[in-house]
Amino acid sequence: MEQKIIPVEEHQLPIQKVDTHAIYVVEKLKNAGFVAYLVGGSVRDLLLGRRPKDFDISTSAKPEEIKQIFRNCILIGRRFRLAHIRFGKKILEVATFRAGDPDKEELILRDNQWGYPEEDALRRDFTINALFYDPSTEQIIDYVNGYEDIKKNLLRSIGQPYVRFKQDPVRMLRLLKFQARFGLKVDPDAHIALVECKEDIVKSSPARVLEEILRMLESGAAHAFIQLLNEHGMMSHLIPEVAHFIEKEEEGKEIYLYLQEIDRYFQDPEADNLQRSLLLSSMAFPLLQKRLKTQFLDREKIPHLGQIQNHTRNLVSDLFQEFLLLPRRLRYEMQNVLLGQYRLTPLHKKTLRKRVPKDSDFHLAIKFLELRSCLEPGLKKVHEDWHDLYSSEEHPEEHAPRKRRNRPRRRKKRIT
Repeated sequence: MEQKIIPVEEHQLPIQKVDTHAIYVVEKLKNAGFVAYLVGGSVRDLLLGRRPKDFDISTSAKPEEIKQIFRNCILIGRRFRLAHIRFGKKILEVATFRAGDPDKEELILRDNQWGYPEEDALRRDFTINALFYDPSTEQIIDYVNGYEDIKKNLLRSIGQPYVRFKQDPVRMLRLLKFQARFGLKVDPDAHIALVECKEDIVKSSPARVLEEILRMLESGAAHAFIQLLNEHGMMSHLIPEVAHFIEKEEEGKEIYLYLQEIDRYFQDPEADNLQRSLLLSSMAFPLLQKRLKTQFLDREKIPHLGQIQNHTRNLVSDLFQEFLLLPRRLRYEMQNVLLGQYRLTPLHKKTLRKRVPKDSDFHLAIKFLELRSCLEPGLKKVHEDWHDLYSSEEHPEEHAPRKRRNRPRRRKKRIT
């Protein structure tokens, strides 16, 4: 295993685009006698001319030693022990160099075996994610030929792809993620291994898989990612209802249209983030429309809100019951966004006075109506009217933190 040092004159990574707090953390760890580098996504993104979202750091310091150096540090995780160093709302993730057997074909359940930089590089997923960057020398340290792969726009697994996907099936999602985000060519061996191992995705932690999907919906490449997920047969293991709807129903292509609008939204640097309930609703709303059409409209019946609420609740349960389980709050928000569309745009033709319901999630329903109006221009005026009405009233609950319901204290029984 050969270590390659790439000088700044060759790689030309712009250090002025590196987060100053990340440089501070690296230098403080080095001054304390430890080895420390920037690693992973931030190095990759800067070399690809992208703006990194996060700046992760790897070090020889163990988690407890990191905590002793930084007062603004908390330790998290059992399976993968990490240090989080907070600067205001910003969190920098610091991990200790890991070791492990990269050729051992077993699902990784714990990953807290400390090692050296070269061992840490070998246990990462893809070569483009295993580059270290030293801000003090501005050099890139490469143990896996990742720098050459970045220049070739090649996505290549470290070690044998079949074994690496068996160790951690989430790596298959990450392969499709990087393909969707960067348009990289996938190494043929990695592609074959993904086809052979795709059923193993359900052996992963559902929470990790859900987080990967949600992050991709926020990435500006949601359409390409979901399309790849479906084409490679992985969506049928994660959200079978959505996979079947896209493949078998003519209306299924509407999901891709919503995802394209979401991508346009996130590609605007001035735009605010969209709540995750809206992102998931973009995949669920066309299914809800289809169900109501089949159950009611095709039979010349108009469902009332109670019936729509039941169908909405059942749909969300059908989508997220087999493997992916939504947190309760996210599930309720999603149900309210979907149901809210039939308050904003009722199926009946009656003319009723617009009234804002006492629903803390109603502003999210209006935001989703704005997304719908991008696909149906006839809804633009409807959205403007509801937006103006909602804006004319005060809604402190939209920004206030949700209060926990206090349970009554149990009285201790007196011993007599």
